[in-house]
Amino acid sequence: MLDLPETPAPEARDPAQTAALHREILDRLGPAPIAEDQLIRDLSRAARHVTPAITQLEMQGRVRRQAGGLLALDPGA
Repeated sequence: MLDLPETPAPEARDPAQTAALHREILDRLGPAPIAEDQLIRDLSRAARHVTPAITQLEMQGRVRRQAGGLLALDPGA
């Protein structure tokens, strides 16, 4: 049995805060891809908050990840 360190629980976020962050991300993205790290810098937010939000938007089919860590709006969304 592996003895792994405890993983801290994700920070609880208010649904309104999550929705606001999703809106900020979607407002910054367009059909032309941008680098994920550039998006995080543009938002002036911690990566630990932005990255899970991007993943949620990907799972909803609203954001598409491209080669090289580039992100764009999903044209079909």
